[in-house]
Amino acid sequence: MPKICTRCLLRDFSKEQYEKIIVEGIKALPEGELVPDDVVSERLSICQECEKINRGTCLACGCFVEIRAATKKGKCPYRKW
Repeated sequence: MPKICTRCLLRDFSKEQYEKIIVEGIKALPEGELVPDDVVSERLSICQECEKINRGTCLACGCFVEIRAATKKGKCPYRKW
């Protein structure tokens, strides 16, 4: 997986590259570190309402929210979930 600077804008990448980064990033995580799909969906619905999200990136911490939401250790910097 290519290393992506957290300051890079997702618009600098094609949709296919973005999806590849997210999908491959989640697949690369150990299965024991992932939360169930319903938890991911709940977390992402909260993120989608947040003013600190921009093109799938959290402006508070710079992470890809889809990857952070999929992990047990992932936490919202504003403690919304």
